Amino acid sequence: MSELNNFNRTKKDHMPIYQNNLKEKKIDFNTILNKVRVFAPATVANMICGFDILGFAVDEPGDEVKMYRVNEPGVRIRSIVGDGGRLPLDADRNTVSACVKMLLNDLGILQDIGVEIELIKHMPIGSGLGSSSASTVAGLFAINALLGNPLTKEELMPYCVEGERLACGHGHADNVAPALMGGITLVRGGADLDIVKIPVPKELYAGIVFPQVDVPTRDARQLIKDKVFLSDAVTQWGNIAGLVAGLFQEDYELISRSMHDVIIEPSRAILIPEFYAMKEIALSNGALSFGISGSGPSVVAVSKGKEVAEIVTSKIQDHLSANGIESFKYVSAVNVEGPKVLPFID
Repeated sequence: MSELNNFNRTKKDHMPIYQNNLKEKKIDFNTILNKVRVFAPATVANMICGFDILGFAVDEPGDEVKMYRVNEPGVRIRSIVGDGGRLPLDADRNTVSACVKMLLNDLGILQDIGVEIELIKHMPIGSGLGSSSASTVAGLFAINALLGNPLTKEELMPYCVEGERLACGHGHADNVAPALMGGITLVRGGADLDIVKIPVPKELYAGIVFPQVDVPTRDARQLIKDKVFLSDAVTQWGNIAGLVAGLFQEDYELISRSMHDVIIEPSRAILIPEFYAMKEIALSNGALSFGISGSGPSVVAVSKGKEVAEIVTSKIQDHLSANGIESFKYVSAVNVEGPKVLPFID
């Protein structure tokens, strides 16, 4: 069965206002944890044909947050590791701390509790794997765990979406939804957001290759056309519907026939060196489909079984290396868990 969750909200000055009054939630300050460590997964947004509406989580890479309760009220960034100095330490400008502050403010306890955050980036910024989403989700999951889990994942979701707006100027949920909920998710709507969890076929694997080239998300979005031909739209709608049906039915052939993008990929592929050569390698070596992960430059080969994913990613890496392009690869089943609390290591 699918899980359908509704997050009704409106916006005022770009800040979310929620139907549920979080100030009614009772926080027991005697049971708040002193520290917590959380991992949140990378995600493959779009699932090739589902621009801004489909996505799935993977086991690796991902980001990590360590959060500490301190005496001085407020939210502060203690340190950031793995970002090359690119992310702000200012708590109002960093999406992790800014979203934590919003949540604590809506709970009515921002002036009553102090937290400090260590952000450990295990994946590069601008990889096309939901880097900002993983960080934001890890931070919000961590503060919720620290407080004793007073909020459901559904109640955390709007804050995750707000983090995306802060990070890239567009509050979309195709990365944060699978990062928070785990598995494969379908996003419907805008202000009246529905997140639908889609069944995950047991043998579905992702072979991800991240070429070491820079494709900023904002630049990739600027290449997308404002208008498309109706014939292309009809084809894409059919592919999205076919993919969802294939996932429900665990029909790998239907999944393969449906995972084709006739609208976004032709515009964005020009930003990724050797894209069509990589696609040919993937499809000729047994992948069900191949396309861009998020806005790129990471690419994903979807396959039936881990062995095919391993073969495809290795051959793509060899091809990139022969053309002077370094890359990282990840092979993963779909991560159905989402974020998780880890044992604390000082």
